[in-house]
Amino acid sequence: MLGEDLQLRRAFEDYSQRHREHAELAQAFLALLDEGGVDPFTRQRLAGHFTGSAWLVSADGQRALLTHHRKLQRWLQLGGHADGDHDLAAVALREAEEESGLPGLTLASADIFDLDRHWIPERKEVPGHWHYDVRYVVVAGGNEAFVVSEESLELAWRPVAEIAGDQDESMRRMANRWLQR
Repeated sequence: MLGEDLQLRRAFEDYSQRHREHAELAQAFLALLDEGGVDPFTRQRLAGHFTGSAWLVSADGQRALLTHHRKLQRWLQLGGHADGDHDLAAVALREAEEESGLPGLTLASADIFDLDRHWIPERKEVPGHWHYDVRYVVVAGGNEAFVVSEESLELAWRPVAEIAGDQDESMRRMANRWLQR
């Protein structure tokens, strides 16, 4: 097992202990990590694969930067495919930088902030599949002037307290977890 995979295994186990309500979900992530065959850190594993996302908060921690996702047509956290990178914290940070254009972003911790397994519908030649999304807290520096990438319809800083009432259960969970930290 690669060193990064061993670190990720420990991070999933730690997350499972910190968030007992997600212990079963964390086990599904561990099962994917242990499964043989096509690398689960690549899109070529069509049944499902790991992705890395960023709960990107303002320097004061009061707001989160969300994307109106072009393909999914929903307001979500920034993130994307690992594309073979087994360091999902690095994936989350890279995706946040690429999708926001913000300079000076930092990873708050190597600890997993949230896990979410969600279905991605079929699109063109890509069949429907599962994303095993591993989420980390990323903190913005002083410059909050973002640049909208081609993956987004728009970006917006939203108060975390407002996101805590969002219709999307995943977004509510992250906002409430952040508020309760």
